[in-house]
Amino acid sequence: MKAHGTVHKYGDNVDTDVIIPARYLNTADMQELAKHCMEDIDTEFASRVKTGDIMVAKANFGCGSSREHAPASIKASGISCVIAKSFARIFYRNAINIGLPIIECDEAAEKIEAGDEVEIDFDTGVIKDITKGESYQGQSFPEFLINIINSNGLLNSLK
Repeated sequence: MKAHGTVHKYGDNVDTDVIIPARYLNTADMQELAKHCMEDIDTEFASRVKTGDIMVAKANFGCGSSREHAPASIKASGISCVIAKSFARIFYRNAINIGLPIIECDEAAEKIEAGDEVEIDFDTGVIKDITKGESYQGQSFPEFLINIINSNGLLNSLK
């Protein structure tokens, strides 16, 4: 399983209220939520993001409230994977539960820049910055997580 796309880069402590502001939580329409994903810190994100793109952030990504809407809006926007130094635990679990691949890698989170072209091999955990010609070793996904992601979430994998 692989992901390949252009990077959208963010800093430390990106919380769920910034990922999808609470004022938009009155809808369950994921495409509507995607239109507002990241808008409080990146007003151009929704218009720039393309299917397959990759989000990179620093430490504690997804902190704040436990809303599942945050990873769901990222996924609905077209992001194929989020790379960060670390994730808030509830965001991590919510992302996996809805089938959004996330991977922790300090070096990649530091060195990869906005606009870089990146490829991720989830079977090996290798993250390649094609723009810079560098590779970083992240954690590979165990088979059961690959099954959840390929099934588009935990509930689908159980069916």
